[in-house]
Amino acid sequence: MADLLGQDPDTTQELMHSWAAQLSARAQAAADLSDRVATIAASAVGANGAVRVTVAASGALTDLQLDDRVQRIPGAELASIIMATIARAQAGLTEQVSIAVHDTVGTDSETGRAVTDTFARRFPKPADEQPDRWEREARNGW
Repeated sequence: MADLLGQDPDTTQELMHSWAAQLSARAQAAADLSDRVATIAASAVGANGAVRVTVAASGALTDLQLDDRVQRIPGAELASIIMATIARAQAGLTEQVSIAVHDTVGTDSETGRAVTDTFARRFPKPADEQPDRWEREARNGW
């Protein structure tokens, strides 16, 4: 056992301590990432600010604010605006998670890539959207 890895016992012990320290540091970074991701939230607006949403790290809607201007928007169109706004907020989660990954485990780590890829798959960036009729009208003063 003293000849572990072909090293003398002191060198082997130093190597083992070094590996243990690296594993401990990686575990701590992963725990830090988990803590940060748990507190992430993202917001987005639609209809030129008449619709505001916030989502938690899970993607669940945690806040919905509707300005009185939405009363002019037919129900089906308002629902579509709200859903598109939620999707934009959820896509914002991916951006925030990428920052948290960079700051903790690193973007080149296996853990970092796995977490970032998971969020990117769950909450893809919406295709470039053209402003809806209500967005254009809101810009023109409703």
